[in-house]
Amino acid sequence: MQPTPLASGPRAVHAPTRGQGAALSSPASLRAHPRDVLLGAQAHTGFLPVCDHYSGVEVRMRKSLQLQAEMMQELGTCVFDVTLDCEDGAPVGFESEHARLVARLALAANPLARVAARVHAVDHPSFANDMATIAGEAGHRLCHIMVPKVESVDDVLRAERALAQSCSTRVPLHVLIESPAAVHRAFEIAAHPLVQSLSFGLMDFVSAHGGAIPAYGMTSAGQFSHPLVVRAKLEIAAACHANGKVPSHCVVTEFTDASAMLGAARRAAQELGYTRMWSIHPAQIRSILEAFAPQQDDIELAAKIIVAADQADWAPIRFEGALHDRASYRFYWQVLERAYSTGRALPLSVRAWFGATASVPS
Repeated sequence: MQPTPLASGPRAVHAPTRGQGAALSSPASLRAHPRDVLLGAQAHTGFLPVCDHYSGVEVRMRKSLQLQAEMMQELGTCVFDVTLDCEDGAPVGFESEHARLVARLALAANPLARVAARVHAVDHPSFANDMATIAGEAGHRLCHIMVPKVESVDDVLRAERALAQSCSTRVPLHVLIESPAAVHRAFEIAAHPLVQSLSFGLMDFVSAHGGAIPAYGMTSAGQFSHPLVVRAKLEIAAACHANGKVPSHCVVTEFTDASAMLGAARRAAQELGYTRMWSIHPAQIRSILEAFAPQQDDIELAAKIIVAADQADWAPIRFEGALHDRASYRFYWQVLERAYSTGRALPLSVRAWFGATASVPS
């Protein structure tokens, strides 16, 4: 069934953004890009890859960057961030040397690579040096800086000041919520304009309860059943969505159990509202991509609706017996964004909005 426009109106004039290339029909330069039409200011905050991969040992950091480059070549886009870890990954007593190593690796990475760094907490003795070294030397190459153990907006402000003192680039901050008090303040933390994403620190959160949450709450199964853990995850996801930020789900430590990893990632994406997840082992990356990617049937449907909406100048349409307008267009466009960010093949009809790299090999 062909979609039927229900109204028409003037077409906005915008140049395509994010290197999408020409729009889908002539005159290309006059057609509005879906991101600008549907997402408004949110269109310029960017869509993050669904996987954030952590490594802290030098050989693993180098291998992570190499794997990122290989998968970028394979899938046509950067499907995961590499976060170089200065907190848990830094050898005790060698924090300064480790920070310099992280800066060197970030500077030497592929220009198209998405490289981040996790620094120490703001009250740690090494925090100031981490920021001065990593942001000061390589801030222009970082996609974000992860700040752990954030308890309040005051911690975010402290990180923001340290960043401004070290680097002229306004690098986005990602923050790690790891205590009951931080969960309580999640909405306020997520509202800070420099904060791009909130992550949940499962292990520290459980430990912060002084044994009131059993060790089972840290497992791939228990973290989805213990009420206090689930409540914390939901609060963080809600805080992010309320403020247009990205909720990033915690780790699964059983990295040799592929079914547990895939199951946890699917539950995080489908039940708890998370749009991103941590990886701590290369074997977890493809499971996260699979879990967070839309199904091919959903991608095809989204493409048909978005193309029809564009042809109708984004006025309401009737499609297969249902009414669609900008409220539902926004959802279907985000399906396409998620498909692209997870390396899925996009229908030819929408590839121009994403650039040549959207033509993903099968």
